[in-house]
Amino acid sequence: MTLLETITEDMISAMKRKDSFSLGVIRMAKGAVSLEAINKKRDLTDEEVVDVIVKQIKLRKDAILEFTKANRMDLVSQNEKEIEVLNKYLPEQLSSEEVIQIIDDAFNTLNPTSAKDMGLIMKEVTPRLKGKCDMSMVSSIIKEKLNNI
Repeated sequence: MTLLETITEDMISAMKRKDSFSLGVIRMAKGAVSLEAINKKRDLTDEEVVDVIVKQIKLRKDAILEFTKANRMDLVSQNEKEIEVLNKYLPEQLSSEEVIQIIDDAFNTLNPTSAKDMGLIMKEVTPRLKGKCDMSMVSSIIKEKLNNI
């Protein structure tokens, strides 16, 4: 079963349970996936669907930062709940240790010499980490390691 089929089944299940909150979040996600499919003029692979879900989560995390600045805790909690619903569609998340190990492997393979090699390291680790962890965390770890060279 594809990820899109899973999302569709969960949407139907939420309708039957009369879970309007989950239904709304799943519909938004499914709409974003459909829009991406229309833009690409083809059906999306599971990896591309995960990319869309990751973008949706990132949007909500950015909104949480803004709502926190505006002291709107009601909207912060709503966005956190939406992230919980969306996280069900992501692959199992890697632990910090696993992420650091993958980054260390990339450093050992590429032997970067300066911060200018950031792009090379990101290019190496992104396929292995995308959708499995927060890429902004990965970026900050790599920057820190490059600054310590």
